[in-house]
Amino acid sequence: MKTDVTVVLSGYRRPRYLNHQYQAVRSQTVQPVDIMYWQNTQPGVEYDLETISQCQGAISNTNFGVWSRFYYALNARTNWVCIFDDDTVPGNRWLENCLNTQQTHPGLLGTIGVLFPSSGLYQNVQRVGWDNPNEYTVQVDIVGHSWFFHRDMLATFCRELPLLELIKNNAKTGEDIHFSYVLQKYTNYKTYVPPHPVNDRSLWGSLLGWELGGDQHATAGDGANMQAMNLYLQYVRSQGFKTVNQ
Repeated sequence: MKTDVTVVLSGYRRPRYLNHQYQAVRSQTVQPVDIMYWQNTQPGVEYDLETISQCQGAISNTNFGVWSRFYYALNARTNWVCIFDDDTVPGNRWLENCLNTQQTHPGLLGTIGVLFPSSGLYQNVQRVGWDNPNEYTVQVDIVGHSWFFHRDMLATFCRELPLLELIKNNAKTGEDIHFSYVLQKYTNYKTYVPPHPVNDRSLWGSLLGWELGGDQHATAGDGANMQAMNLYLQYVRSQGFKTVNQ
């Protein structure tokens, strides 16, 4: 089944996973209209140019971090957009799962959700999704690894710029917090994790999260990026961002 979805794959330092991702997207029960690709080039890394050539690709000679793929997604020609991290390989019904979830829970969807404590820093968080399977749709504070949303939401994403401190320090994080924050501030949309049933991994948004995402390239394990995430979380709280636990 083909429907109105654009997939955006993004690369940085894990080109060995790209073809696996591409084939997983091509195997979806809901076939995307377009597969786009954004590459933040890392010197010394050999990229999978054969797979990239099968996408609508853009290769930057500068690392603009995780924010850039969302701005690139403005070029999507469809109503729905799904952006993947470079370590995220979906089950073959993930796009179908997201479209069905949008019928009952319209908003920003993802394959891993985070519930923050009612106050404090980005620590001791509760995770929902591929890392902690949920049988039913769950509202969360932010989502990551995959973002599924209506293209119109990109106008809200761009309504506020990232903190200049993040850009000056070349931070490679914060886009997940930003998206849910601006949607809460300017719209009625909430953030959800669609069902990740234990007995049906075809619906999951990430099948190899621990295997592919736990290497030295993971931004979540970078001390500077963790500081940036805490900085941005503190900022959005100061701007009125309310968590589910509040």
